[in-house]
Amino acid sequence: MSKKISALFFIVVALLSNFVVSAQQGDSTSRKEPEMADLMRSNGKIYVVLAVALIILTGLILYVARLDRKISKLEKKV
Repeated sequence: MSKKISALFFIVVALLSNFVVSAQQGDSTSRKEPEMADLMRSNGKIYVVLAVALIILTGLILYVARLDRKISKLEKKV
């Protein structure tokens, strides 16, 4: 059961990330890049934001996997 949930979660994340990337690509001639993004890239702070997002995502995945194992144990007892 845990493998099914993990696989489903990764598929959803992959599809959503593809959607976000395609939504951000547009006609680059009519729009300028956000200044904040350029500033964060030049200062290296974008990596801090990425690291925090990955830590939070990893924590959520581990929490769901642990919860799934506990629920499976309870289902076996019943």
